Amino acid sequence: MVFSSLLFIYLFFALTMFVYCYVGTIQKKNVVLLVASLIFYAWGGPKYLLLLLLMALISWFFAIQIHHFRKSTVVKRGCLVIGIGLQLALLGYFKYAGFILENVKRITGVPEVIPEIVLPIGISFYTFQLISYVVDVYRGEVAPQRKYWLVLLYCSLFHQCIAGPIVRYKDVAREIEHRRPKIPEMGRGINRFTIGLVKKAVFANSCAQIADTMLPEAIIPFNSVPALGLWLGALMYMLQIYLDFSAYSDMAIGMGLMVGFHYKENFNYPYISDTVTEFWRRWHISLSSFFRDYVYIPLGGNRKGAGRTIFNLFIVWALTGLWHGASWNFVLWGLYYFVFLVLEKRVLLDKLKNLPKAAGHIYTLVVVYFGWIIFKFTDLSRIGLMLKGMLGLNHNGFMNMEVAVTFKNNIFFIIVAVIACTPLAANGYKWMCRRCKTVVLFKYLRRVIEVAGPVVLLLLATMALVGNSYNPFLYFQF
Repeated sequence: MVFSSLLFIYLFFALTMFVYCYVGTIQKKNVVLLVASLIFYAWGGPKYLLLLLLMALISWFFAIQIHHFRKSTVVKRGCLVIGIGLQLALLGYFKYAGFILENVKRITGVPEVIPEIVLPIGISFYTFQLISYVVDVYRGEVAPQRKYWLVLLYCSLFHQCIAGPIVRYKDVAREIEHRRPKIPEMGRGINRFTIGLVKKAVFANSCAQIADTMLPEAIIPFNSVPALGLWLGALMYMLQIYLDFSAYSDMAIGMGLMVGFHYKENFNYPYISDTVTEFWRRWHISLSSFFRDYVYIPLGGNRKGAGRTIFNLFIVWALTGLWHGASWNFVLWGLYYFVFLVLEKRVLLDKLKNLPKAAGHIYTLVVVYFGWIIFKFTDLSRIGLMLKGMLGLNHNGFMNMEVAVTFKNNIFFIIVAVIACTPLAANGYKWMCRRCKTVVLFKYLRRVIEVAGPVVLLLLATMALVGNSYNPFLYFQF
């Protein structure tokens, strides 16, 4: 079940919110959220609900032990290592065992049969949440939660358990038991949810259809796509992956606000960045900050000399790539960014400061554009075919009627989709709000937008979803 489905919007979520608002105390509301979250998670695979329960149990138990033995450094550290080790072992088995065995087989010829291990939905996200919880208890930044079911609630909240943002326990610890939902925040949550829903149902899905047409899965049709078709397909995939993932974060943040949780922003218009470094401060912020706080800084960060800093960055970006999937293209994608980040840190940032701002922006978009090509194709040979085809070296020509018609029919949509990736609309709304006191028309227009806006957006999304079975969500695979 995905957020951008009529089943979720008009049945599951509507029913959950009705019951949630009906019950009185926070404890009862938490029970409602927990039951709803477990049902939501089990919808995608009931047997993997047991895995979620087990991993929550491990973190709950070892966090309590770490706090109990806080005066004994050796025992406390041992509990930390065992707790995190068990989490990573389970993640490694389900996500990377097949990948490791495939590579071993290529070298040694064994095993003859590689078992098919299904990846549980959201395991990468909730594993990192549970790890951050145990580490923060170890560091003394948060007290351990004594009630197992509340740790389970924290990691299984259906708003964000399957695709983020990665929420740290210390950021919501107080809200779990003491939040007080407010009507204005519920209104903001509804508005944020409907914006994300339209971003997904109208924009991301439409971008995906064009991208999949221009970048087909089969090799032979792929080789026959003209060069300009491949450039267009890569552009639409670039727009799709941002609109898709940021839409999910918008909906998660919105639903959190509706019930009193304040999740941190996960995207901050990354495509307006002027450097690759800035791009990664704006893209998937919760993941970037996780690797910074729980890997890069513990390894020594930039405190142990230039050579060690580069090594630490190498480890972080190799792991960042591997986190996204058990495939060499993801590792290559992570190391691709490692190279540019090191170059910026050592050379490029100073040079970019002396160039017009537009130059840095174009450079960043070019780097990100080709990065998404590496990210898309798990078969490395297809990356080579893609790059050759973009230069017309696959005997594929530069243009045909299909590409021309597709571009002409979607030119206005593409322009609007590009604008949707920028803060232009948000800044325009803020500008109008600041002038409400001096311009009476803006005052009434703002009220109309606040009241009618979510309704109109919901209707638009519903019309886009009715009868449309094409509703992919990219980050389910992670």
